Amino acid sequence: MQFPRPAWPKKRHFGKGAIASSLFVFVTLILALRFLIVPNLQRLHLRVFGLSSFDYGFRGLYPTRKYYSFEQKSPDVEVAKWDSRCSQDYTFLAPHGSGVKDPGAMILDAQGNLVWRMKPQYEKIQDFRVQQYQGEQYLTYWHGKSMGGHGRGAWTMLDASYTPRFEISAVGTFEGDMHDFQITENGTAFFIVYDIQPTDLREIDGPEYGYMSDCVFQEINIATGDLIFEWRMSEHVPLNASYEELKNRGWSSDDAFDAFHMNSIHKDSTGNYLISARHTHSIMSIDSQTGEILWTLGGKMNEFVDTSEGRATNFGWQHDARWQDADTISLFNNRAENFMDDPIQSRGMMLSIDVPNRFVAVRAEYSHPDGIRSTSQGNMQVLSEPDNVLVAWGSSAAFTEFSADGEMLCDTHFGASNWFQLGKVVSYRIAKGSWIGKPDTSPEAVIVSKGLFVSWNGATEVHSWRVETWDGEDMKNMSFLTADVVRKEGFETFIAIPYSVPNVYLRVVALDKDNVVLGTSAVLDHQVRWGMQKLLHHYLPSISVSAGVVISAIMVVCCILLGIRWAWKTCQGRGSKESGYAPVPEFKEVDVEDVDIETSSWSQASFSSGDQLPMVQVTT
Repeated sequence: MQFPRPAWPKKRHFGKGAIASSLFVFVTLILALRFLIVPNLQRLHLRVFGLSSFDYGFRGLYPTRKYYSFEQKSPDVEVAKWDSRCSQDYTFLAPHGSGVKDPGAMILDAQGNLVWRMKPQYEKIQDFRVQQYQGEQYLTYWHGKSMGGHGRGAWTMLDASYTPRFEISAVGTFEGDMHDFQITENGTAFFIVYDIQPTDLREIDGPEYGYMSDCVFQEINIATGDLIFEWRMSEHVPLNASYEELKNRGWSSDDAFDAFHMNSIHKDSTGNYLISARHTHSIMSIDSQTGEILWTLGGKMNEFVDTSEGRATNFGWQHDARWQDADTISLFNNRAENFMDDPIQSRGMMLSIDVPNRFVAVRAEYSHPDGIRSTSQGNMQVLSEPDNVLVAWGSSAAFTEFSADGEMLCDTHFGASNWFQLGKVVSYRIAKGSWIGKPDTSPEAVIVSKGLFVSWNGATEVHSWRVETWDGEDMKNMSFLTADVVRKEGFETFIAIPYSVPNVYLRVVALDKDNVVLGTSAVLDHQVRWGMQKLLHHYLPSISVSAGVVISAIMVVCCILLGIRWAWKTCQGRGSKESGYAPVPEFKEVDVEDVDIETSSWSQASFSSGDQLPMVQVTT
């Protein structure tokens, strides 16, 4: 029998069109790799080797720490570098961003431990720090609604007990912006306002009947709320001084064009104002009497000769310009506006400025060894003791302390550094300073299986914790005896309570360094619940038994019970074999075609119910 031959597929011959298409695809992949993939990977600044699990992001973009005695969380920071020459002052920050589930203002100590955490109550908080007003320290912050790159809200001042003492609002129909709030020695405060105004934008190829976000700053008397000075930027700076692209904005009030973006104000010794405008790449001095611009440094309106080969005037998208003395200005130079800008690293800068002769030079620069780039936010603070410089990297979740000559001393991350450029975890500003917190609350303590955890949110003067037990006499007017004294460790301290403590009620007392009582927790119920450990403690009070011993004892008892059960079943099995019962016969399936069935005449008979059937013989 012959079978037909299989029909083999014909060979394909690639024509010129297929070759050209393949070549086009190959060239496209090469170009995409060169101009799209590689540049974006460079902007991400990903590192493959040498990072901790924290910085790789294995613990999340924003690792947090939970507490037993406090319901809020805090960032579980990583101190990537530490030096004893760093400032021991507190750190003030307000983490937020899409990667932060519980944003809010907080204070950390020099080791990154939580000191105080604000309970969530506002949509957004920014510019959190400590300032002086009439000889007292206050925590100040902006709260309100974010409007893209600016906001609408007000400022709050908290006293040492964390009680709001002053609520500052802009004068007139304005709402205050998030960028800056400065208290002066004269009891005044100045701040920024963003005011949306109808504007002819044809000068920058925009609509004739357009809208812009004008920048205004006000100075007011804190005690009375009276307006002292007001200045509007659009009255002194042309729109074409901006480096910000229009990008089809300005056609409606909901999408007004932000030409200037003022983000800091400061005063010199003569009372004149120093302002920073991010979108004009410039800082300006404003006469406090006339509002006239006295001089401009940087940007298209620059008036200064740069004696540092352009490094003193080429700053851009900058923040936080401050006078340090009569001829020194500090600022944070972002050098980038967004992710798609060239991956040039950001830095803090100290500029020597000769105003009368219009000369400027770089005195010092502070950049991160890993090349951190901050596309938004950020600040630079010159510390008093020690003489160091703090740089906070804004959209990159880190802050770094440098020596005055630029050596990096300490580096702290509150987000995974390998993903800084995604901007998921940020803090607009970070500042350091001294602070004494005396909350009007009480210490919080909670009992766990092995002891208790105690904390006191915001209390900076606690040195140790004293555990006290009830003396067992009068329950209405309880008296307590000292059981133990433990030194405070971090935000939350664990105190072991031995079960030899023969009491059911206790409390925790906060002591300062001189053993003066600062506060007392509520009375806690220390009753040991009924169980193995309770029984051992109740009937054998002289024996101190740990949880590990109790668990081991329970497991031993369980093993003994399992052994008894196994032995019992074994004995039952042997007894069944000796009882005389025959084993059940084994049946075998057979094919009916191979079976001969011999029957007698009964096969034709009928049977009634209950009749015994005859035997059937089966042969195979």
